[in-house]
Amino acid sequence: MVKICCIGAGYVGGPTMAVIALKCPTIEVAVVDISVSKILAWNSDQLPIYEPGLDEVVKQCRGKNLFFSTDVERHVSEADIIFVSVNTPTKTRGLGAGKAADLTYWESAARMIANVSKRDKIVVEKSTVPVKTAEAIEKILTHNSKGINYQILSNPEFLAEGTAIKDLFNPDRVLIGGRETPDGLKAIQALKSVYAQWVPEERILTTNLWSAELSKLAANAFLAQRISSINAMSALCEATGADVSQVSHAVGTDTRIGPKFLNASVGFGGSCFQKDILNLIYICECNGLNEVASYWKQVIKVNDYQKNRFVNRVVSSMFNTVSGKKIAILGFAFKKDTGDTRETPAIDVCKGLLGDKAKLSVYDPQVTEDQIQRDLSMNKFDWDHPIHLQPVSPTAAKEVSFAWDPYEATKDAHGVCILTEWDEFKTLDFQRIFKQMQKPAFVFDGRNVVDVQKLREIGFIVYSIGKPLDPWLKDMPVMA
Repeated sequence: MVKICCIGAGYVGGPTMAVIALKCPTIEVAVVDISVSKILAWNSDQLPIYEPGLDEVVKQCRGKNLFFSTDVERHVSEADIIFVSVNTPTKTRGLGAGKAADLTYWESAARMIANVSKRDKIVVEKSTVPVKTAEAIEKILTHNSKGINYQILSNPEFLAEGTAIKDLFNPDRVLIGGRETPDGLKAIQALKSVYAQWVPEERILTTNLWSAELSKLAANAFLAQRISSINAMSALCEATGADVSQVSHAVGTDTRIGPKFLNASVGFGGSCFQKDILNLIYICECNGLNEVASYWKQVIKVNDYQKNRFVNRVVSSMFNTVSGKKIAILGFAFKKDTGDTRETPAIDVCKGLLGDKAKLSVYDPQVTEDQIQRDLSMNKFDWDHPIHLQPVSPTAAKEVSFAWDPYEATKDAHGVCILTEWDEFKTLDFQRIFKQMQKPAFVFDGRNVVDVQKLREIGFIVYSIGKPLDPWLKDMPVMA
């Protein structure tokens, strides 16, 4: 029986291995992690991450050919194929701080693999890593090889949170990069035969190592660039009276461009976009490609500009001060159908409003109070380290409270900020919300989910990103 072991039981490792176990009943899959609480959660009824469809997959396989364990060394030593899916945070200090990836966790995983292995292994990069990581890992393994042959493959994940299980069942493509040597090609074939049990052959792409590593960074950079492009247009739409939804529809019907990732919003978030672009920028700079680096920097700059613009719009609309005013924050996750808050635009928006002394009441159907407190008290990039290495949140902002439903969050509020596009926000009883708010009552829609006209008829002053401005807002200039 082929044995697969995955080091790292997070957003990538857990779902990917669960689907491999489901689709390949003859393969034994073990997901290992040093975090006892994480493994306990994977073995319980309350999984550590929320992803539609994940529960069912895990319950079908757990205990049969899918195991979650803290016995890292035993499973690594028994495995034929080892996936490494550990954190690769952005460095916060030292060379490349703020841009380069920190490979500390990756390196310690590689050294541990070298220590416990008794026979040849295929080691697969699953984390998003900078180009040439495989080369570094290869050096560590070969210098500690004790005669064992290691083949390194890059198999980047292209999952979108909220649809990860669907993406795993029916991927656009599976990318496997390896050395173009006889042993390298054999290793590629071994991994390909795992995926081929449910993915059509033509969707399994094979490349050299560097192409596979760079393709992942490039794909995320292209997607983030589309969001920043439409967000840049949203600012121009507001200035000219155009409607960004109409513009994005007109642009998206061009088959060369296509309609995806053209929804204007308060900004992109998630664990990968910003991190991968920063990484790309660093690699470009290291290779003397400064013009290329500054091109990609602009994608992040526009994203930051969009979040600042939103905060400034809220403050300027409300008589240039939100001090002491209650503002309801509807949605904290970086997008709907996930509980993930990594790099969510809500963090910067909330911090911006708290900086102006607002009182916030937050509601999100999937994010815990503890997670929100932690996010609001952390420094940039700290979120990407294991929980025990994250700073312990001081009793975070006393000005933040947590509501169990949107109606409690909006009671007595001066304004409502919609920061995640949860479906339930489209069907809220805004008549009821209006009645219980302070007047004038403001709605700032950072995801373009509400019916602006309907809300204005109820009596709200509405700001919707990239839409023609409410007469009220035209008289309140935004300080950039």
